Amino acid sequence: MVIDEHITTVSRPIWPTEETSEGSQELFPRTSTDPAELGREVGAVLRLPEGPTLDPTQIDIERSDDETMIINMGPQHPSTHGVLRLMLELDGEVVLRTKPIIGYLHTGMEKQAEELSFIQGSTNVTRMDYLAPLHNELVFSLATEALLGVEMPRRATYIRMLMTELNRISSHLMWMATNGMDMGSTSMMIYGFREREMILSFFEKTTGLRMNHNYIRPGGVAADLPDGWEDDIEVICNTVETRSYEYDELLTGQTIFRGRMEGIGNLTAEEALALSVTGPLLRSTGVPWDLRRTMPYLAFDEVEFDVIVGTYGDNFDRYSIRLNEIRESVKIVRQLLANMPSGDYRVQDRKVTPPPRGRIDSSMEALIHHFKVFTEGFAVPEGEVYVAVESPRGELGCYLASDGGPKPYRMHIRGPSFVNLQALPLLMRGGLLSDAVAVISSVDPVMGEVDR
Repeated sequence: MVIDEHITTVSRPIWPTEETSEGSQELFPRTSTDPAELGREVGAVLRLPEGPTLDPTQIDIERSDDETMIINMGPQHPSTHGVLRLMLELDGEVVLRTKPIIGYLHTGMEKQAEELSFIQGSTNVTRMDYLAPLHNELVFSLATEALLGVEMPRRATYIRMLMTELNRISSHLMWMATNGMDMGSTSMMIYGFREREMILSFFEKTTGLRMNHNYIRPGGVAADLPDGWEDDIEVICNTVETRSYEYDELLTGQTIFRGRMEGIGNLTAEEALALSVTGPLLRSTGVPWDLRRTMPYLAFDEVEFDVIVGTYGDNFDRYSIRLNEIRESVKIVRQLLANMPSGDYRVQDRKVTPPPRGRIDSSMEALIHHFKVFTEGFAVPEGEVYVAVESPRGELGCYLASDGGPKPYRMHIRGPSFVNLQALPLLMRGGLLSDAVAVISSVDPVMGEVDR
């Protein structure tokens, strides 16, 4: 029945809606998706440096849209491990295509770095990977020091190694806790936070803060280790190592846990290398790439530890690697405890290092020096540099360019979470929707580092 001949009903596409569309990031129906883009979304277009395409036969372009549905997963924090949004194409409960959509944290830290002096830079980068803030501070400081051409006192180097290895343990403990919760183990969530709390308490005692420390700075560290630190480290090492075997007993042989981890989210070494993923995600495929061993920095060539690798590249391998890396980091920390050198905890270059706090109250020159360092900063010679360290999630790189002034001309961070996220379409292809959370957890992304 025609109500009014002047009214025309216009049919509108129901996908994507204006409210949810992220433009080119959006996952569109197959009929409106370019074949090359479709290949990327199913994780089939992976090119090695030699040229061949891996697994091109998996692009099921003939499937029609009326056989599948596209759903949103996230961005909600707990199950997607941050403000990560995934768009999934499903055939029943089977995942055919996956598209990670990022940008919901929008911190813009790389651009902010251009307006902050080098001495202020650590307060900025420490907030990227908020589970491993000391690694962020370390890579920025090493890059700045490479441009400055300063040499660190050995005690400063060892303190940096001690703090970052403790940070690696705390990050992996957080992963053990949240991954356990994702698999339905509330006990693991409690235990992981319990042990992590010991390390954060030591961080607070040493740096004044539990997170975002601004402790590792260009020129050394902000303060020496506190009195009684040896006893604190001994207790942390003994407790974490002992309880790591309790985690092993709780999870490793548990039937439900193994069923949700073994053979889920498989990745081959060729695929991992083609995607440039690093960290436990790469090592789970059997590639022994750890920058502490392959491209040593600080004094990691002076300590003994094993690089843990997997075989099958599945969720269970990634779990096993992180559990054993906790024990390897405990081994490193014990060596640092036994061999900690004496001396300065920062360089004594007056152009880089502020005067001791005790002199500020008694010396006008020291007060002026302190004021100028923290207000004007220090000039860094013109040049550019790239430095990388092994964070708990993989290769964390910092590219710095200086024009000779007190602020970086450009800063770019190679965040492992950002790079590793592109493996999700491959890891989730052909799996079940119920496995999606387990796969995301196994990648261990931190969205502060993705949206930096």
